[in-house]
Amino acid sequence: MKLSAAFVVLSFAALAAAIPSHSYPHIHQLKESISSPDGWVQNGRAPRDAIIELRIVLPQSNWEELERHLYEVSDPMHSRYGQHLSVDEVNALLAPHQDSTTAVDEWLATHGFTEADVSRSPAKDWVKVKVPISVAESMMDTEYHVWTHPGTGKSIMRTTTYSLPSSVHGHIEFIQPTTLFSSPRGMAASFRQVVAAPPDPPANSTPIAVPSAYNGHVDASCNETITLSCLQQLYNAVGYTPSADNGNQIGITGYLAQFANLADLQSFYADQRPDALNSSFTFVSVNGGLNNQTQEAAGVEANLDVQYAFGLTHPTPGTFWSTAGSPPFTPDELEPDNESEPYANWLDYVLSHPNPPQTISTSYGDSEQTVPESYASSVCRQFAQLGARGVSVLFSSGDFGVGDNDPDPSTTKCHSNDGNNTLKFLPIFPASCPFVTAVGGTTQVPEIAANFSEGGFSDRFARPSYQNDAVSSYLNQKLPNGTYAGLYNSSGRAYPDVSAQSDNFRFFFTGTPHLVGGTSAASPTFAAIVSLLNDARLSNHMPPLGFLNPLLYKIAEQYPNAFNDITVGNNPGCGTPGFNATTGWDPVTGLGTPNFAVLKDIVTRNGTFA
Repeated sequence: MKLSAAFVVLSFAALAAAIPSHSYPHIHQLKESISSPDGWVQNGRAPRDAIIELRIVLPQSNWEELERHLYEVSDPMHSRYGQHLSVDEVNALLAPHQDSTTAVDEWLATHGFTEADVSRSPAKDWVKVKVPISVAESMMDTEYHVWTHPGTGKSIMRTTTYSLPSSVHGHIEFIQPTTLFSSPRGMAASFRQVVAAPPDPPANSTPIAVPSAYNGHVDASCNETITLSCLQQLYNAVGYTPSADNGNQIGITGYLAQFANLADLQSFYADQRPDALNSSFTFVSVNGGLNNQTQEAAGVEANLDVQYAFGLTHPTPGTFWSTAGSPPFTPDELEPDNESEPYANWLDYVLSHPNPPQTISTSYGDSEQTVPESYASSVCRQFAQLGARGVSVLFSSGDFGVGDNDPDPSTTKCHSNDGNNTLKFLPIFPASCPFVTAVGGTTQVPEIAANFSEGGFSDRFARPSYQNDAVSSYLNQKLPNGTYAGLYNSSGRAYPDVSAQSDNFRFFFTGTPHLVGGTSAASPTFAAIVSLLNDARLSNHMPPLGFLNPLLYKIAEQYPNAFNDITVGNNPGCGTPGFNATTGWDPVTGLGTPNFAVLKDIVTRNGTFA
């Protein structure tokens, strides 16, 4: 039975106090409602015969138990450190209660769906079903409209509110696509063609003194152009050669029709890594993701990520996932692409595999406030599953300072989208998820903070215990009392965790060298260092590092020379100068940039460290 929203509000509210809701299992109760999303314009009703795929997420029965396992196997001070769970062990913990599965199955059956119409996750904690808009509206007592984003021209079919029958209301965490107005973007902030490659410095150019670097200095050319050699020198990784056959792997995610061009990779190797010529990587299509190898289809983001991640870790096997929407997907004028759930679709795939790469880097993100809290929480928990299984997940922290990279109060676009239009800093997701490692950006040699390096405090996720001491020290001792009061959530998960070089990266695109900047360069760089650390551990018959953050903050506390502390720079935005880089952790560059040789010595010691 389909009831109007007004009838539900008036009638159900009047009855609820006197009669248990389960007595009327078909009465719809409000599940989620949001304000009209900022930057989107509502057009007409969505066509009733248009097809969408609904993801119905069920409550996980033992999430708290999985979280306990995650922190125990990720804490270098714990006796279980490194004892990661298997895919079957994780799925067993996350399986929903049978009551929830039965209730949802019966609800779907009332709308004519059979088991053949439904796909399920390995843990059975979500189901997906393709439905016409008319059926979706009936199932959730809602109306779908076509929404357009004038800035991108993108159109999607969404609603701002939906309800569920009382019989399943408590058995479903959320359904999407409903209220998700996400527009994930790559983090290559500043892309420009190099008309003529910067000339090599004169032979007598004085190297730049950097005490933490390999042999204490870095080539002078690295202040103009970053190359593989620059990063190896700067992060003290010169001369380390990983194994090709100890089981170590590194992975790069690709979204938004970003294709990693193989010809460009060979040009890059010829330019910077001739010993890697003719080597390649494994391409994996997720949900129909393409592998377009024409020069015109080459992606800035994808090319940058694979060239530096795989170039720094050669000959470690690499994987590039090209993720598209769930097939079968028919583009039309309403939704020309299927980007409604890029992370969830990829996570569905990688979590189903027993042995994913031990290190994975992603250079995409979206404003945290545009992602419904229920969806963000679910995706974040899926990243936790990877960590519990021994996978290190890294994300670029973003390229917009504390929100929009605009220091001018008269032109800032940093406002809440809750209907109040309040001035506030804008954290980014998934970097704000406490179960990923967020990588900020630096520039120059010696390093300073890149002014676009995004950082701050989550409005959705509480500050995790592993960073409490470092962040409390910053807030209590480094940030003047009252600074930016009301603009950020001081008790939220703080990011970035670490940082790496992020500007003037020389890479190949459409057959020619270019320079590129953004934290999308920083994440694959730091991920490559992590992969080398995993290689060293695996070669010593030790488990991979897995979820990194508890380890990183403990290392920074006990071995401060393991990171190069960045103390100069700031990240302006939202009409302010933003936060300042300072000694210790800060919300511009995190704990700093890596010293591979020191980190390798630490993580290859036997047992936990005292």
